[in-house]
Amino acid sequence: MYSEKSSWLAVSLLWAVLTVVFMGRIIWMNETTSLTDTLESVEIREYRGQKLSSIDDFRENSIKGPQFVDKESYKLVVTGVVQHEIEYTYDDIVKNQQPYKKVVTLHCVEGWDVTVLWEGVLVKDLVEEAGIHPTAEVVIFYAYDGYSTSLPLDFVVDNNILMAYKMNGVVLPPERGFPFQLVAESKYGYKWIKWIAEIELSDNEDYRGYWESRGFSNNADLLP
Repeated sequence: MYSEKSSWLAVSLLWAVLTVVFMGRIIWMNETTSLTDTLESVEIREYRGQKLSSIDDFRENSIKGPQFVDKESYKLVVTGVVQHEIEYTYDDIVKNQQPYKKVVTLHCVEGWDVTVLWEGVLVKDLVEEAGIHPTAEVVIFYAYDGYSTSLPLDFVVDNNILMAYKMNGVVLPPERGFPFQLVAESKYGYKWIKWIAEIELSDNEDYRGYWESRGFSNNADLLP
C-alpha cells in the first residue's frame, strides 16, 4: 500500500515538474517572439556584390523639411482620368501588392548621388487597378508638403517605375520619404518625389511640377 502511494506521488511530482517546464517554455517563446518583433531592421550596405550608399548619405533639400506622416491614418488616392478612383491605406499597398527590389542610383542636380537597394510596388499596378482612361498621358504625383512632379504614363509603365517603402532593407525614415518615395530611375532627383499622397492620371501634357514650373527641365533626363 505504501509502495503504491509512493509511486502515485512520484508520478504526480513528475507531472508537476513537466508542467512547470512546459509553461515556462511557452512564456519564454512568447517573450522571445515579442522581442524579435520589436527589433529594428539592419541597413544593407551590399547587395549581390554591389556596394550601396548609406541612408545617411542623402542631403536634405526638400521644400519644407521632413514630413511626419501617420501610418494609421495615411491614405493614398489614385484619381484623375481613371475608370474609378481608388483609396489605399499603407497596409493595402505594403501587404497586398506584389513587392519588387531594384538597385537604382539617384543623381541630384546639385552634383551628388547615392546608390540604394529600393523595395516597393510598381506604380503601374496601382493605376491599372483604377482603370487607365484612354486619354491619360501623364502621371502627376503630389506630396504631403505641397510638392508635385510628373512623368509620362508610357515612361512609368514601360520602365516599371517603383514607389518604394524600403531602402537598403529598412523602412523609409521620415526624412527619406515615409511612407513612399518615387524611384524615378534615369531622371534627376527632383523627379524622385517623397511623402507621396496622391497619384493623378491626367491628359494635360503641359503640367509642370514644383521645380519644373520654376525653370527646371520637365524631361529631367540624366546628362551623359
